[in-house]
Amino acid sequence: MDDDDAPDQALADFKTRNLGGWGVAQIAAGTGLAVYAMWVGIIQPGFRKVPLKLQVPYMPASKAQVNNVMTLLRGRKGGLVDLGSGDGRIVLEAHRQGFTPAIGYELNPWLVSLSRFHAWRAGHHEKVSYRREDLWKVDMTKCKNITVFLAPSVLSLLQQKLQAELPDDALVVAGRFPFTEWTPCRIEGHGVDRAWAYSMQALRQHTFDQNDNITVTDGDSELTKEN
Repeated sequence: MDDDDAPDQALADFKTRNLGGWGVAQIAAGTGLAVYAMWVGIIQPGFRKVPLKLQVPYMPASKAQVNNVMTLLRGRKGGLVDLGSGDGRIVLEAHRQGFTPAIGYELNPWLVSLSRFHAWRAGHHEKVSYRREDLWKVDMTKCKNITVFLAPSVLSLLQQKLQAELPDDALVVAGRFPFTEWTPCRIEGHGVDRAWAYSMQALRQHTFDQNDNITVTDGDSELTKEN
């Protein structure tokens, strides 16, 4: 059995096993020592080939974080992509609120299996998609609603890809950590539950305005280019 088959077999085991209350409680555990144990024993090995600065320890989004992200996406339509989708709860909630297709990209196979299990238990496993794929290889040119719960070291690199590929009408929503070099168009929530929304059109206009008002030094004179 290769690595790709392992999570699918685990999912099959989940479906056929009589979990009982204790089994459900074990699977639902997502904080404290349970998260740490999962990271050290199961999830971390999936990142051994990933550069250290791009590794993102699994920390499930809280209910408040999910609600804040969905609030920032209110009124928008079409598909949604969650980059580094973890256990899949953002994708699942996006589907419930009408985003189609709702797709999660996650590199770790165990988290992909956990996401599919959650979707199966909710009765939506045929309506959402979780893909084991490197987010750096995902084509973003047609994505208009993007969510990310990633570490600052990853966000600083990801913003270059998003600016280069996303259409002007795209909205990026970051949870837990903001894009430090971007100015959000809206902020929702407080503290660790805060989420930030970024309009690609506004970001590009801001960059254009900055580039269109620069100072050029030519010998002893300075020329200022303005609109």
